Amino acid sequence: MGREYRIRWERPKGHDPYGLLMKLPSPIAPGLREIYNYSVLDDGFYFVDHLVDPKTAGMAFKLFVDEALSHSAEVTIEEI
Repeated sequence: MGREYRIRWERPKGHDPYGLLMKLPSPIAPGLREIYNYSVLDDGFYFVDHLVDPKTAGMAFKLFVDEALSHSAEVTIEEI
């Protein structure tokens, strides 16, 4: 299954995550296995690490957290 996270922060009105999404590493591993997946939500991001490639998933997760911290002084990360 994997590990699921919510990255909650106050997204500014009109926030466009396009720049972040273009920086993300490929979520597909050899053999077409999904490394991670995500959703952009009104109050932050949903992220799931499928435990296929920790280095790639960790890099993607860090980019989501960095994006949140660049727009908000308070970010909450919870494993769900």
